[in-house]
Amino acid sequence: MKQDLHKKRTLRNRGKLKRFNVDRYRITVSKSLKNISVQIIDDKENKTIVSASSNEKKIRENKLKKIEMSKMIGEILAKRATEKKIDKVYFDRGGYKYHGRIKALAESLRKNGLNF
Repeated sequence: MKQDLHKKRTLRNRGKLKRFNVDRYRITVSKSLKNISVQIIDDKENKTIVSASSNEKKIRENKLKKIEMSKMIGEILAKRATEKKIDKVYFDRGGYKYHGRIKALAESLRKNGLNF
């Protein structure tokens, strides 16, 4: 039942965001108990443009706490996005609450130059 509510919340949030943000790329977040991954997606072509994950070798070596890892991934993704000349996006948090690791990630992305 909890998973059904998560899916409903995800679809509801994504539907609202797509109606108002037609000309922007989408940042999606997926997380598990230990890892977090972030992607910038072009919905018109259905392609991932830029991604960052805590499973990457450089990040795994650092042995950080989860919130610090989320901040680091936000910095890495923002850096990769500015290399591709992406600055306007919208943040699709999926079914996750804007709290904890998701909030730390979003603040890190804003701090490093992405506008949403």
